[in-house]
Amino acid sequence: MKIAFYGSSLLSSYWNGAATYYRGILRALGERGYDITFYEPDAFDRQRHRDIDPPAYAKSVVYPATAEALRGVLAEAATADIVVKANGVGVFDRELLEGIVAHARPDALKIFWDVDAAATLDEMRADPAHPVLAALPSLDMVLTYGGGDPVVDAYRGFGAAECVPVYNALDPQTHHPVRRDDRFACDLAFLGNRLPDREARVEEFFLRPAALLPERQFLIGGNGWDSKAMPGNVRHRGHVFTAEHNAFNCTPRAVLNVARDSMAHIGFSPATRVFEAAGAAACLITDAWEGIELFLTPDSEVLVARDGQDVAEHLAALTPARAQAIGQAALRRVLAEHTYDLRGAQVDALFKAHAARQREAA
Repeated sequence: MKIAFYGSSLLSSYWNGAATYYRGILRALGERGYDITFYEPDAFDRQRHRDIDPPAYAKSVVYPATAEALRGVLAEAATADIVVKANGVGVFDRELLEGIVAHARPDALKIFWDVDAAATLDEMRADPAHPVLAALPSLDMVLTYGGGDPVVDAYRGFGAAECVPVYNALDPQTHHPVRRDDRFACDLAFLGNRLPDREARVEEFFLRPAALLPERQFLIGGNGWDSKAMPGNVRHRGHVFTAEHNAFNCTPRAVLNVARDSMAHIGFSPATRVFEAAGAAACLITDAWEGIELFLTPDSEVLVARDGQDVAEHLAALTPARAQAIGQAALRRVLAEHTYDLRGAQVDALFKAHAARQREAA
């Protein structure tokens, strides 16, 4: 089957945290025989900061961020069996969603794939004219990369015909243990872009422990932090390319995950960084959110912190031997239960079940 996928970027993770998720899911589907074309706009300097060349598992179409180019790529939706609009493209989001509904064949499977469901649902509650609300009656399925039952119930309450979480996972071909790299040497590292709904939690879970442990070394990677006031024992790395993520995760004593406000509130939303770190056998410290035990077991596969004081206490007590044991346990767990190959099998089954229902109805 042929998939037309309209997203933010497959080629660049620059200001695009969903890149790893897209790559893992689409690689798994490509290996199952799907013919995939990924359409991404040339916007936000992403093409100047590419992490990968166009991959073998998907045809890459980069189009100018103009109305004329948009019309051209939307017209190609008519050739696909499955048409997907992901949220957070950043330009023409409304037009893309309306466009896949208008241009997809009547028998095509039409999907809204929400990689920030908690935030999207908050927007929908506040805006009766939200484009996703308007499109739901014409969509066959909503897929999300997190949220559990609260997100499923909310989407169904808004009228979604079907809503299924397809969680983040590990691509072992991309994220795996490597040798240490002194550029990332520290006691605790955090990787994430500076966003309004994340900053206060980074202050609590990362900058506060740095202030509490002045003798320890901290490292922050990601865009936007260069203008942020930080304790003297914190180094800012800037954008960390995907090819550097393994070394970034393998080198520090521990790696920190900090959820965005909406994801922490709703739970059941592990970030891509959780699986990237576990795949590199890193000792992960995460802020507390409901559902963590479905992915990693607290105290043996991950350390969970309720606040910055907990982070500081975990770090102060963490020996190299215990950090290694936690990281190895996390690696075993994600390889067994949380790979993109398994997520690809889940999505493949959803697609085939929908096709079977269509055949029965016909």
